[in-house]
Amino acid sequence: MTQYLLSVHMIEGEAEWAPEDVQKAYDDVDAFNARLQASGAWVFAGGLHEPSTATVVRATDGEVITTDGPFAEAKEQLGGFWVIEAADLDAALALAAEGSAACRRPVEVRPFQGEPED
Repeated sequence: MTQYLLSVHMIEGEAEWAPEDVQKAYDDVDAFNARLQASGAWVFAGGLHEPSTATVVRATDGEVITTDGPFAEAKEQLGGFWVIEAADLDAALALAAEGSAACRRPVEVRPFQGEPED
């Protein structure tokens, strides 16, 4: 089984959701998480605070510099993620489609690199 990162992307400047829509999305994500766990695909997941809460750390030549805000200056930022195990990319894409429907956001799918050979 391969592990995949399912990244949920937030889009800056989108209209705010009504509280009942936010709650429905939370409920749908909870149900999706339960299905992942029951199927054995679940590894780990988490939602993130707003990009403005980020701090970027750069360590170069023994010097550490920290800056406030997200690393990328973009309208789309990482909002949360799932780490799953799936038999292949098609299975991961099917789960990502369910996750996207649950959280009502775009979800990017990327496989983790394999372990180095000894």
